[in-house]
This record gives sequence, structure tokens and C-alpha cells, in this order.
Amino acid sequence: MPKSLTHITSVHVRFSECDPLNIVWHGNYVKYFEDGREDFGKAHNFSYTEIYTENGLSVPLIHMEMDYKRTISFGETICVETKLVDDPAAKIVFHYKIFNSKNELVCTGKTIQVFLLLEKKELMITMPSFFETWKKEYLK
Repeated sequence: MPKSLTHITSVHVRFSECDPLNIVWHGNYVKYFEDGREDFGKAHNFSYTEIYTENGLSVPLIHMEMDYKRTISFGETICVETKLVDDPAAKIVFHYKIFNSKNELVCTGKTIQVFLLLEKKELMITMPSFFETWKKEYLK
């Protein structure tokens, strides 16, 4: 069974995220996943800024999946469950669950990111050492 680490992020649904029917537009779920990843990074010492400035890497998304289960509306506070799943390859795999204010499952998803050397715009095919060290500390 792969190891994982989970973080919960609370997000207030803004008026600008809704369509004329007061339902969150489907494209905004991508932003909710990003909110979850950023908050996960802050909580677990794994931020994009540190990856970029301290290691000279970017971590672009190469894959995304989303399955919608229910709608959410303006004014709701949703919970984004962001789970990093350990993978032996040089990539970052997150699984997501979004819950509405009634704690009903709204959406599930997955993203995969890879490590890219900034100067050369070159894909890393081996795990960066900082990520191996981080996983040993946090994915116990």
C-alpha cells in the first residue's frame, strides 16, 4: 500500500466563481485543487517557492482528472482534501476530494506533476534529492 499524506483546506465560494444559475462553473474546480496543493505545501514544508528558489526547479502539471458528483453554490464553504500519494518515479501525485457545506462529496480528482530544470527546460527522470529527503521525513 503506497504511503500518503493528507491536508484539508477550507475555501469560501466567491460570487465570481458562479454562473448565472448560482452554480460554481466547472473550470473553477481546477483552482480549488490548486488552493489545496498550495495549502498542503504550506502545512508540510513543501512550497512551490522553495522548489523554485532553492532547487532551481518547476513542477508543471502533466495530467489532471476530475469527476463531478454534485454542484456547489455561492456562499458555501467547501473542504478540499488534498492527498499526496507516494510514487517511486520522479513525479508528484495528488488525489483530491471536495466536500460541500453538508459534508457531501462534490468532486474527486487527481493531478500529476513532474520536475523540470528551469535553466535547461529539461525533464528530470530521476527523483530530486530534496524530494527524496522530504519524503523520508514526511511520508513515514
